[in-house]
Amino acid sequence: MATLPTGIPSPANASPPVLLEGTHWIDHLRDGTVVLIRPLRPDDREREEDFLRAMSPDAKRLRFMCSFREASPALVDQLMDVDYDNRMAFVALAHEDGTLREVGISRYSTNGDRTRCECAVTVAEHWRHRGLAVTLMRHLIDMARQHGFKTMYSVDSADNRAMQELAAYLGFERALDPSDSTQVIHTLAL
Repeated sequence: MATLPTGIPSPANASPPVLLEGTHWIDHLRDGTVVLIRPLRPDDREREEDFLRAMSPDAKRLRFMCSFREASPALVDQLMDVDYDNRMAFVALAHEDGTLREVGISRYSTNGDRTRCECAVTVAEHWRHRGLAVTLMRHLIDMARQHGFKTMYSVDSADNRAMQELAAYLGFERALDPSDSTQVIHTLAL
């Protein structure tokens, strides 16, 4: 296990990052594929932009609950804004054609009261059905527990079958969103 170096730059409005120990893993997926999973770092910005660019319109709609052609700089800024406590992201990296690429990401952010955090996970389409989403979420859930959150939740499109299956597998409870019948809320007691 490695430790993040101190002094990682962070956005001006973010709290200084907290030193994390044991923050990278080499995981073997169901098909034997090996991935590196570690916290998202500022130098991952270009990988994150490439990952977003490669997403299909349907994947963008299901992940962001809206459609867009190109991720705006403001969206990328928001996605890159992690402080390793209130806002956490784990990136999955793998070598493809001799280049280290982002193939998946999981993240959470707190709702402000430090008891609940909202989560999301996205896996590159050609990396699905290998167990990567489960692996990313397990790391994320463990981190949320370590940071004292009591509940993790995700607001998703009601037609997002992949998220429904993943959430059920991980033990999340599912309920219709009372304010929007096109959405569901998955909740996990930590």
